[in-house]
Amino acid sequence: MLRFFIIFSVLLIGLFTLEILQPVEKFFIIPFTSMIADISVWMVQTFDENVIATGNVIRDRISGFGVSIERGCNGLEAVIILFSAIFAFPAPFKNKLIGFTAGFFAIQFLNLVRIISLYYLGQWNRTAFDWFHLYLWQALIILDALVVWIIWLRTLPNSRHGPDDPESAPA
Repeated sequence: MLRFFIIFSVLLIGLFTLEILQPVEKFFIIPFTSMIADISVWMVQTFDENVIATGNVIRDRISGFGVSIERGCNGLEAVIILFSAIFAFPAPFKNKLIGFTAGFFAIQFLNLVRIISLYYLGQWNRTAFDWFHLYLWQALIILDALVVWIIWLRTLPNSRHGPDDPESAPA
């Protein structure tokens, strides 16, 4: 348990430090965030053709209302937490890779739902937008990372008890 906590902490601090570096922001964070905006617009345009993306901003062509997807709104913080938890846990690398990949997409899918819902909430009611943005969705995205990690843990093969272990014998 101590080993997990130390590795988790080192990965978490290292990745959050890396995330705030200017070259990482310029060459990874900004393009990734713009891609999230483009995907959000693509999804919304299936039922609302008045939405456009400009960089990291999703905007309604008619009303001009828009939401800006900023650092902390692109789901990467939850991905960093999930990555740190999965790669700190003693498990086969293949399982870690599969778990992280599935978790990355689960977090990003929920984040797309978050962005689209906030886009429409902001047009409807600014107070509701602020509350959902600052409190509900932030917690749900981090909770998503935790749930994915717990599900991943439950899918791991039980390597503690082998066939010769008396604890694994049928009662």
